[in-house]
Amino acid sequence: MILSCNSCGKKFVVPDNAISKAGRLVQCSACGNKWKQFPVSISEKKETILKPVIKKTRAKIISPKKASFSKRKVAKNKREIDLYSPEYLAKKHGIKIKDSTPKSSKKTIAKNEVSFGFYSFLLVFIVFIIFFSRTLYFSQSFIIMLFPGTETYLSYFFENIRNIFEIWKSLIANY
Repeated sequence: MILSCNSCGKKFVVPDNAISKAGRLVQCSACGNKWKQFPVSISEKKETILKPVIKKTRAKIISPKKASFSKRKVAKNKREIDLYSPEYLAKKHGIKIKDSTPKSSKKTIAKNEVSFGFYSFLLVFIVFIIFFSRTLYFSQSFIIMLFPGTETYLSYFFENIRNIFEIWKSLIANY
């Protein structure tokens, strides 16, 4: 059977038994046009046989199940070069990575390091606040002599500290 594409006019040779009476989805290999082809009647066959065929090629026959749009899965080639290797970074981007110490020695250094966590920081902060407030308390008269305007600020500061202690005492006593 000879089929011709409706859009580009190219002719294709297809076996007669490839297209059933219900028709079949066919695609032109030249332009990609798709159409449903029904079997050609005897009178149409005679007309097409008498006309000269320009080029005999085969049309792609698409089964109804495969008619949905499916993308071809292209296998990706694995890269031969590791993009994060020191050699590649030095060659391509001019980045030089020095790894002078082995990994095992880094682990031993990490074990010997002292971590300064949140609770350690909190403890040091509280000790600093206590030290600062005690220093202000003992040098209060000297500071007031030098700067007379600071007397009210210092009295408010120590009053607030006394209030905080009272709040803590009542919390502890209630529980």
